[in-house]
Amino acid sequence: MENQNQYEELITEVIEKQSIILGPDIAILKARNVSELVIDDQGKVTEIKGDKKAALQKIINVYVELSGMIVKNALSSIFEKYPDVEKINL
Repeated sequence: MENQNQYEELITEVIEKQSIILGPDIAILKARNVSELVIDDQGKVTEIKGDKKAALQKIINVYVELSGMIVKNALSSIFEKYPDVEKINL
């Protein structure tokens, strides 16, 4: 379950970072398009349904489609804080 919490915290941070870049409304709306994620109105991940790594990859892909390299650069520092989370392709 600890690993689950790390993924929830990591994805929440990703959403927070994108809220600064895209604005909170767009960032949360786009995150809610990832069917595995349950996200509250503040952008906090409250549940991940199914494969955590797949959910993480999907949300990264959604944001990269919108902003490209800006997202990749912004997220690199977040991932460094979670060494126990299996790496994904940015």
